[in-house]
Amino acid sequence: MSNPASRNYASDNYVIEVRPKAVGITVQAGIVVRDGGRFRFFAATGAFNSLEGQLFKSPREAEKAALRHVATVASPRLSAAGAY
Repeated sequence: MSNPASRNYASDNYVIEVRPKAVGITVQAGIVVRDGGRFRFFAATGAFNSLEGQLFKSPREAEKAALRHVATVASPRLSAAGAY
């Protein structure tokens, strides 16, 4: 089994889009750009500024982080709106 950090990726940059179930639309979170053996996140909107500059071992890991971020931001709002 190969180490995910050493996996070869076809591109040096990827657009990170997320489609949170609670929102129902696809949102562009940002892009990741290869930085050595990792990928650095650049936020597309202020909503993802907390991920700005973070390094991820793969584009998929950045996507997972963006989804977690959306879930933590949306959860209190949905709860306050009585969606739960």
